[in-house]
Amino acid sequence: MAFHSLENDPEYINLQTELVWMQQWLHTQRKRLLILFEGRDTAGKGGAIMRFVRYINPRHYRIVALSKPSEAEMGQWYFQRYIQHLPDPGKIAFFDRSWYNRAVVEPVMGFCTPQQYELFIKQVVQFEQMLYEDGLPIIKFWFSIDPEEQKRRLEERQTSPLKQWKLSTVDAQAQARWHDFTQYKEAMFASTSSKYCPWIVVEGNNRDVARLEAMRYVLSQVEYDRKGETGEKLQHDPSIIEVIRGDSPGYAI
Repeated sequence: MAFHSLENDPEYINLQTELVWMQQWLHTQRKRLLILFEGRDTAGKGGAIMRFVRYINPRHYRIVALSKPSEAEMGQWYFQRYIQHLPDPGKIAFFDRSWYNRAVVEPVMGFCTPQQYELFIKQVVQFEQMLYEDGLPIIKFWFSIDPEEQKRRLEERQTSPLKQWKLSTVDAQAQARWHDFTQYKEAMFASTSSKYCPWIVVEGNNRDVARLEAMRYVLSQVEYDRKGETGEKLQHDPSIIEVIRGDSPGYAI
């Protein structure tokens, strides 16, 4: 479905309206919200973020898509470069990939040592709990696609002049190392899902459906003024969205 085709979709417009109201409430109440977009290459993370921000106020959100760390950053505490991009009061931060690079991409591609990986797994739940206790809710999306759909999208990137800029060294290994990515993804879910900060797995083979359901999930998690006035359903479809609570240390919301 082309980008413009959703513009006249009443469901999409209603959800966008709810997002505008949610953002206005967050801003006036000086609340913060952090949304992480993770998933396999070509799973639709960046496109989903673009859908989220289509109509909301650009002054009150930030999209964070960091490049590879500098030499100085490689000598810092791993989380340090991400902390400076956390949302200020009244703002939303959308992370197009996040500190979870160290949970899947880096170990699969050999970009970190086993010791660095183990230290990350040990610290990340504590790090997120500190943010949660400080009043910063975190929504962690994992966009999931099957191997055939990824193959099709990778081929599309190779042939489309509008998408070739997205190709990376990781893309080249995505299909060959599919099972390695799966192994680390499952370990990440088991180690880093908590009751207060679960992983939200989005079935992403249908891009538009995935994006609408992700919006719906976010809206369901925030008790903003005017919530539901559009009459649009705000509860996610469990056949598209799976909440992985996990057994990691933490406490219920």
